[in-house]
Amino acid sequence: MATKVYIVYYSMYGHVEKLAEEIRKGAASVEGVEAKLWQVPETLPEEVLSKMSAPPKSESPIITPNELTEADGFVFGFPTRFGMMAAQFKAFLDATGGLWRTQSLAGKPAGIFYSTGSQGGGQETTALTAITQLVHHGMVFVPIGYTFGAGMFEMENVKGGSPYGAGTFAGDGSRQPTELELQQAFHQGKYIATITKKLKGSTA
Repeated sequence: MATKVYIVYYSMYGHVEKLAEEIRKGAASVEGVEAKLWQVPETLPEEVLSKMSAPPKSESPIITPNELTEADGFVFGFPTRFGMMAAQFKAFLDATGGLWRTQSLAGKPAGIFYSTGSQGGGQETTALTAITQLVHHGMVFVPIGYTFGAGMFEMENVKGGSPYGAGTFAGDGSRQPTELELQQAFHQGKYIATITKKLKGSTA
């Protein structure tokens, strides 16, 4: 039976979505792993999104809390809002109380990726504060550490991400993830998928 890795994300302007797509590719590159993209529900009305010039959502399906139980591992992605995860993703996690009561997610590995507006905009605090959500579910946080190698030490060009996970900078919204940031996202997907497969194999 295939190891299932769900990449669950919220993206308003597409930056997190681009990382999510690369993470899915990385996870799917591991033999025996089935990787799937999911979006969390939008909480803002269309009128507000229109005023914010947000583009239409992608065709990735909207996930419900109970569907999380089908996965063996996760990679959660979101933009930052004042150094923490966006309210849309927090609202989704707030709806997982039933899974918490049954401990349905306990022991499952999960990674985190993110997008911020600037270098000091929460590349690490957004991930750090998100870990509390995993802790209360008893999930196993899987950081990428420095497994990305030389790419972690890039100093000539601006690069998002950290040992916590892949990341990108949106700037004023016009900046898109660079090739190096996308490579890091691919690496994260492959890395977490490999660990998820090992954990599933050890408990089979």
